[in-house]
Amino acid sequence: MSEHNDKHDDEHERPSVFRRSLLRGTVPVERGFDTVKGRLGARFNDDPIQILPYRGFGTPERFLIQGRVLQDEPVGAAGENDTIWQNLGNTWKRFESDEVPNARLRVRGPGWEQELVTDEEGYYKAHIEPSTPLDPGSLWHEVELELVHPSPGVRATGPVMVPPADCELGIISDIDDTVVETGVTQRLAMARTVFLKNARTRLPFKGVAAFYEALVEGVKPGGLNPIFFVSGSPWNLYDLLAEFMDLQKIPRGPILLRDFGFDARKLLKKETREYKLGCIRPILDLYPKLPFILIGDSGEQDPEIYREVVREYPGRILAIYIRRIGTTKARDEQVLALAKEIREEGVAMLLCEDTEAAAVHARESGWIRAGQVEHVQEEKAKDEAAPSPTEAVLKAE
Repeated sequence: MSEHNDKHDDEHERPSVFRRSLLRGTVPVERGFDTVKGRLGARFNDDPIQILPYRGFGTPERFLIQGRVLQDEPVGAAGENDTIWQNLGNTWKRFESDEVPNARLRVRGPGWEQELVTDEEGYYKAHIEPSTPLDPGSLWHEVELELVHPSPGVRATGPVMVPPADCELGIISDIDDTVVETGVTQRLAMARTVFLKNARTRLPFKGVAAFYEALVEGVKPGGLNPIFFVSGSPWNLYDLLAEFMDLQKIPRGPILLRDFGFDARKLLKKETREYKLGCIRPILDLYPKLPFILIGDSGEQDPEIYREVVREYPGRILAIYIRRIGTTKARDEQVLALAKEIREEGVAMLLCEDTEAAAVHARESGWIRAGQVEHVQEEKAKDEAAPSPTEAVLKAE
């Protein structure tokens, strides 16, 4: 890893006296609550223990795996006709999770094996250096996970992405209001999306799947460019977002979310800007020879965050595509001013109304094949066609 992470760990605002006092009170409360809940759960909870692997990534010699161990009934696949109450109930299940702390897992692959232990929130995370490197010719690999304690025999398979040596570029994309409509700049709309919709009733932005598919395929036949998704949403929504992307045929990639909790370090040092930079830097450090395209929206801090990335990693960013959402004229002017700054450093940042404009620029720059712009246009037109009954009801509301 580069020195970026160490350098930036200390660049955080000092918490106010009020916030420090608040945290001193809330952190013990949450820990005490988790302890009591864990003891009660061990005695009265009959739900099965499950391993929830998240998509990992890395190189053939070193890769990251992560996930969580919970004692809950799995949230079933979403149905287009699920009621608001069903969606609300599933959201409650995701957030009222019974984590399994100090669970021991065995992770293995061809010729290697390693044991991990979950933290107090039930998360596991480790960098694996296998004795036998992964096949560099495949994009996706699988590792086996098995619980050793407290429920021996529970198994799962964890996917790991390893970009081939001949890939052309990488893509890092925001999710909220970039891939899926959430109304993140309007808190009430965001809450409604999170709590009352499911993977089938969330609406993607028009043409986004075709555009991302074009970038992943690149200009060489059979291209396998890696894509990463970074969001400020909590890990509790991982299955919902993964299912949504699969349903919309958005290319698979690691989904990097955040842990929401009353932890002093998380609350004080993981504001959105630093959190996202903390996700992006390790990706760029891990693939030092790979150039990247960054994609986000104008609603919150994506343009400012990406400007910082351009400055920290000169020569590594090919372009930045910012989707314009319903922001003010003043915000548009801010983004355009940032685009001018970044352009002076040799990187184009486009404020786009839709994916078609970004696709045209990518084609002109030689990053996607001829004909892919037309494909994006066709898919965008299909997405803009008459809405399904579910969509009509949601829009009417």
